[in-house]
Amino acid sequence: MSELILENDLCRLILGDDALPRSLKLKSSGEELLSGAELRPFFSVTQDRPFNNEVKLAHPNKRTVFPACRIRPEETGRGWMLTVGFDLAPYEARIEVIRAPRYLAFVLRDFLVPPEAYPGLRMDTPPAVSLRLAELVLPERRYFGEWLNVSHDETSAAALIAGDPRLLADSDKRRSASGDYRVLTAEVRRELGMKDVPAVLIASPAGAFLDAVADMERDFGLPRGVESRRSDAVNASAYWTADCTPRNVDEHIRYANQGGFRMMLLYYTCLFRERGGYALNGNYDWRDEYPNGKADLTAMLDKIRAAGITPGLHFLQTHIGLDSRYCTPTADARLNLTRRFSLSADVGEAADELPVDQNPAGCVLADGCRILSFGGELITYEGYTTEPPYRFIGCVRGHRNTTVRFHPRGERGGVLDVSEYGASSCYLDQETTLGDEIADKIADAYGAGFRFCYFDGSEGTAAPYEYQVPLGQYRVWKKLSPAPLYTEGAAKAHFSWHHLSGGNAFDIFPPSVFKEMIRRYPAEEAPRMRQDFTRLNFGWWGFWAPEGREDGGTQADLVEYGTSRAAAWDCPVTIQTNLSAFRAHPRIRDILEVFRRWEDVRARRWLTEEQKEELKDLGQEHVLLINGAGEYELLPYRQAETGDSRIRAFTFERNGASAVFWHLYGEGVLKLPLDVPFAVSEDPDGEPIPVRRSDGCALIPVGDRLWLRAECSEEDLREAFRHAVLL
Repeated sequence: MSELILENDLCRLILGDDALPRSLKLKSSGEELLSGAELRPFFSVTQDRPFNNEVKLAHPNKRTVFPACRIRPEETGRGWMLTVGFDLAPYEARIEVIRAPRYLAFVLRDFLVPPEAYPGLRMDTPPAVSLRLAELVLPERRYFGEWLNVSHDETSAAALIAGDPRLLADSDKRRSASGDYRVLTAEVRRELGMKDVPAVLIASPAGAFLDAVADMERDFGLPRGVESRRSDAVNASAYWTADCTPRNVDEHIRYANQGGFRMMLLYYTCLFRERGGYALNGNYDWRDEYPNGKADLTAMLDKIRAAGITPGLHFLQTHIGLDSRYCTPTADARLNLTRRFSLSADVGEAADELPVDQNPAGCVLADGCRILSFGGELITYEGYTTEPPYRFIGCVRGHRNTTVRFHPRGERGGVLDVSEYGASSCYLDQETTLGDEIADKIADAYGAGFRFCYFDGSEGTAAPYEYQVPLGQYRVWKKLSPAPLYTEGAAKAHFSWHHLSGGNAFDIFPPSVFKEMIRRYPAEEAPRMRQDFTRLNFGWWGFWAPEGREDGGTQADLVEYGTSRAAAWDCPVTIQTNLSAFRAHPRIRDILEVFRRWEDVRARRWLTEEQKEELKDLGQEHVLLINGAGEYELLPYRQAETGDSRIRAFTFERNGASAVFWHLYGEGVLKLPLDVPFAVSEDPDGEPIPVRRSDGCALIPVGDRLWLRAECSEEDLREAFRHAVLL
């Protein structure tokens, strides 16, 4: 049996002339990357059913996969052209293999269909609904990046990667008697476009893998996912605001600088009018604070950048507000519909039922989501019949002030794709021009001086999500100038690895459960994201002033815990700011100082690998202090029980027993029963502050964080705090 050798500088792929992979080896080490657990053809084609008459009569009429069974290669100037034949299917595929120094790309160029294959049928041929451009069976390695579709360990890596959003790359973990293995696939589908869509195979030593991905991103004109991940900006935390305008930007800058934030993420509501959740999204009408529109925005962003902060824009690219001009007074035909119907009779302007030809069974019944769109009119319904005659019942006409119209029999419409997030918006149809229209509006605002962005609401698409989610983001990304330093998003799928440099931010955990949620979610995901050579954002953290809250609101130890766990994985965080809460919080200075220190640590890459490993112990909390020499010290500490819930204290060992403590709600005098020599200071090694003593107790004025050193054991110090009270 003859063999076909496809190779580049890093690897050698051997296919039999029966299309079965024989070997995939690294040239540098000779390591075999394929698993022998299962033999699967490298190529295959799928039809909804057999169409060729003889095949149709001889085999069941069902969705059928026809595996490749033969290959005829021809060398070309940049690789090979393969003519691939399949079992039973009476046609062949012409697949080009592009050879690059560090990758191989497989691209369907055409099908060869003999005239006699489908005699007498008036149809486009071949009737293929999908083509598998590559399939590899790999042994389970130490790491698998489910986002990028890469299997790797310390020595080697193998991946099938999309070079175009229309390519669907995936994997399937399986088991055999000899061990676990994975089947990696790369597929094109008829409804998305099958020709000229590259599937990229990378097989390389581990240290060369990202360089190979960078090559294919450059060669195919893709966003530079590797470059952005190597940027110093990608690990910088963000100061997020929903209300920054030219009127208050100076206050926001002041807080951001106090927290050491290098990035400021502006929600679109900072710029544009909004109400009722996302009800006006899509209009992008300037707020009153921008009488000169984009010029005023440019001036504000110039001020932010002059303060040493990089501004970014946060938007919802797939959402259309139900009170926007796209929905009322005439609903745009380019809004997405989840189900489509035709009217079975004329519907007058006063009718409260809509008769339809199709069975509405399964249509949405959730409150706020029961909305039909016919002829530009939005119509709510209470329910529907699932036996003929089919009809929507309990209809209210002219929803959201749309114009009530007469609707003739046969008119097409359907159920509006209302967003599950508050039902104040719906989703656009990404197969129409509306996506580009919205992208143009976003890109125009971005061009005022933004340098990174957040794709919110990204899950708001139709299926297939692995295509539609990155497509909605990519449509906007391509229009942004200059190209973002990095981007994040509310949802990710395979192709978005190239333009989403991080994600996904978890939100929003209240103080009472904050640490537990950090352990449960971002800390759990961080090691998995690392397998995709990517960091995540450890959260959009809400901010609460302590007044009226039993949990004390946002406090320094919460920030210290969350941001230190993020730093362990070289990840940033995002604080959702609230000016009124900032102004009211008595400990805002301490909280922002914790942010500032950890942002400085990130920027300077101060943490050693040993320290990062310590911080990955989620049960042990740590404090980052500045000693008398102005240097950082990272120490483990643990919370102490206090005799008054308004005081929070943590103890640790540092030149003996030490503690850091503060008043959650304001200021007071702490009565601490500690009858040993000790000193209290505003900094760990600062000058002692005067402390009165009475009856063997210390009377300590307390507000912001104070540091205490005592000539006793840490357990004795903890016992003292257990009996401490505020006078």
